[in-house]
Amino acid sequence: MMSRRGLGTAAAALLLARPAHAALAPLHGPVVLTVDGKVAPDLTAGGALFDMQMLDALRQGRFYGETPWTRGKTEFTGPLLSAVLTAAGAKGKSLEMRALNDYLVTVPLADAFTWSVIIATRRDGSAMRIRDKGPLWVVYPMDSDSRLRNEAIYARCAWQLARITVS
Repeated sequence: MMSRRGLGTAAAALLLARPAHAALAPLHGPVVLTVDGKVAPDLTAGGALFDMQMLDALRQGRFYGETPWTRGKTEFTGPLLSAVLTAAGAKGKSLEMRALNDYLVTVPLADAFTWSVIIATRRDGSAMRIRDKGPLWVVYPMDSDSRLRNEAIYARCAWQLARITVS
């Protein structure tokens, strides 16, 4: 059994061992997410731009459970936040997440690699409209660990996500 210190060292090594980003695919539709700040230096000044097709091509995650904002069990699917950050070549310690309505929350970058946080693009199999908290919603796997059921984590679940700034 690994000690807490060993687990911390292993987690740090995993974060440092993340592969460098691959070149982003060309846009085929409207930009739905921008990742800027401390990203790969070869990206344009505007940062990494993603359309839905690009997000769908990344490693996907799934959350099926209850949230404070939905009734009953709900399924959310979309790319893992870690996959989005890796694709953008993100290097930093925190993520400033901004929604279409200018809601702003700061999230530790480590959350993306500690938990299976997803940027949900679909709710119960359907694309989410802006009026339904879409098109992108940050979802933590709240039912998987009781440490994820608190107000601090709920505040990090930005819906209508439009931009992530890495610092």
